[in-house]
Amino acid sequence: MAKVFDRITDELQKFIHAQQVFFVATAPLSPEGHINLSPKGLDSFRILSPNRVAYLDLTGSGNETSAHLTENQRITLMFCAFQGKPLILRLYGQGRVLLPDAADWNAHADLFPAIPGTRQIIVAEIDRVQTSCGTGVPLYQFEGQRSEMVEWAQKKGDRGMWDYWQLKNQTSVDGLPTPLSTWMAHRQESTD
Repeated sequence: MAKVFDRITDELQKFIHAQQVFFVATAPLSPEGHINLSPKGLDSFRILSPNRVAYLDLTGSGNETSAHLTENQRITLMFCAFQGKPLILRLYGQGRVLLPDAADWNAHADLFPAIPGTRQIIVAEIDRVQTSCGTGVPLYQFEGQRSEMVEWAQKKGDRGMWDYWQLKNQTSVDGLPTPLSTWMAHRQESTD
C-alpha cells in the first residue's frame, strides 16, 4: 500500500543510501514531446536535507533532463529495492540545473567525488515523497558499477568532452534548448 510523506524520513534516507541505482523522469510541457526516463549509478546522489536532493549529471548521448527542467522544473526520482525487503520510493519535486559557473557550483560539487564526464548538477526541491510495495520488482544481485562511461570520458579529455557536448547535448530530442547550450556559447564568446 502506498504511503505519502512530506519529506524524506530517516528510514527512507537509509534506504536511498543502500541503493546502487536510481531513475530520473522528466517531460516537456508539449503532449507531443518525449518523456525521458534515465537510470543513474556511480556515487552520484546526495540528500542535502529532508526536502532537497542533488545528483551529478554525467555526460550522455542526450541532455533531456536539463532541457525539461529549464522549461518546467518537474522531476521525479525513483529508487527500487532489487535486494532484501521490497520497496519503491518516488521523490517528486521541482528541479534546476547547476553549471560550473553557478555561484553555488563549488558548494554542491564538493559533496561528490570528481567523476570524469560530469557536465552539470541537478538539484531538486522535494514536495512529495511516496512509497509503494515493490513486490513486482524482481530480485537482482549487485555485481558492481560499470567503468566504461568514466573510461570513455577520461579518454576524451576536456576538449573532447566540450566537442561532444556541442554535438550531442545542446538540445533535447524535441529541439528544446538546454542550459548547456547557453553556457557553452557564453564561454566561447569570452575566449574569442
